[in-house]
Amino acid sequence: MYALYSAVLGVGLLAYLPALLARRRRAGYRGGLAERLGRLGDGLPPEPRCWIHAVSVGESAAAVPLVEGIRRRWPELGILVSTITPTGARIVAERLAGAAVHRYFPIDLPGPVRRALDTARPSFFIAIETELWPNFLRALARRRIPAMIANGRISDRSFRRYRWVRWLMRRVLADISIFAMQTDEDARRIIALGALPSRVVVTGNLKSDLVPAAAGDDPGTWRARLRLGADARLWIAGSTHRGEEAVVLDAFLRARTRCSDLALLLAPRHPERTGEVEALIRERGLAAARRSRLPADGAPGTVIILDTVGELAELYTLAEIVFVGGSLVPVGGHNVLEPAMRGKPVLVGPHTSNFREGAELLQRSGGGLVVGDAAELERALSRLLEDRDLGRRMGEAARHAFAGRQGAVSATLDLVGHHLWPRTRCPAS
Repeated sequence: MYALYSAVLGVGLLAYLPALLARRRRAGYRGGLAERLGRLGDGLPPEPRCWIHAVSVGESAAAVPLVEGIRRRWPELGILVSTITPTGARIVAERLAGAAVHRYFPIDLPGPVRRALDTARPSFFIAIETELWPNFLRALARRRIPAMIANGRISDRSFRRYRWVRWLMRRVLADISIFAMQTDEDARRIIALGALPSRVVVTGNLKSDLVPAAAGDDPGTWRARLRLGADARLWIAGSTHRGEEAVVLDAFLRARTRCSDLALLLAPRHPERTGEVEALIRERGLAAARRSRLPADGAPGTVIILDTVGELAELYTLAEIVFVGGSLVPVGGHNVLEPAMRGKPVLVGPHTSNFREGAELLQRSGGGLVVGDAAELERALSRLLEDRDLGRRMGEAARHAFAGRQGAVSATLDLVGHHLWPRTRCPAS
């Protein structure tokens, strides 16, 4: 079974290598090739060490409170954090500097996995949000290194995909000591895929325990940095995808006829699409400015494109209204927790399967609105701009709805202490 998986993965990598290399060059994946081949190099944290794997930006953000909690509870542990994307690596470098060492995760083939584990020698392994790599997990089990899924979730799309290979999933999941899942539904799904019920615990979302940071030392400094006027009212459209920016821009143009001091910050989910988004803005006769190179003098009506990584959550603090993307198009939505924790009214589209529980909580609490299409987005935006008290009430409702859901970090650390450290025997291979 594992030989077949490795063969398929290897052939797939070879077949798509030219396209993969081109895409990686565009997305900034040039570095880390040696690490992806399992050569982690020198400079790893001291032993004993734990290895935490976070794919990209969202998982890296979720890892932050977990890493901080491990350092407080077990200061003797060195912490290695791996990612797959360079944007995830940047989050680790910025938010966990001095607390953890970063490396890129090895390709899930026997050679790279063996080399990486020979060098890293972790005492235990934690994967954030259900990262399942069969060869890596099998190698851990053979070395008697316990593994954990933390902040686990199974989206609708992933569940459908995994069910097709349930015969493989059952064997892969047997190599994991404990599953700390976000919701009851996530727990039901991982059990349906083959996890033993006795190993599955619902702990909540690690991101609920993140303490919202102010946007810099002084929000006024950030407003000046973004060239926002003293009276500007900021609308942020975060984590947007192709097909959403045009809708947001059209709503902005119409809203600005009634609210001339409205400003817009667009944050595409994939920064490599910045040029494409810039073209959409200019097609509508608007000025566009990238966050990475804002002009000295901002012009009214300039749309700011957030082309940097790791700043969106902080910038939500400045917003009066937030739209969270990936939800007007069938992507499944993105994290509504970050703006809600900062007391902002949140607008989302109908496609929120990736964050269903959070989106439903916002609706029930009155902290968010679901907009079905472009017309509903425009109406909701206009309503909030006209009734600022409504926006403040919604923001407070959003904040309170999520404030009562903290405790995931403590529950996860308790599971680490019981199942992973001090080192225990992992499930039989």
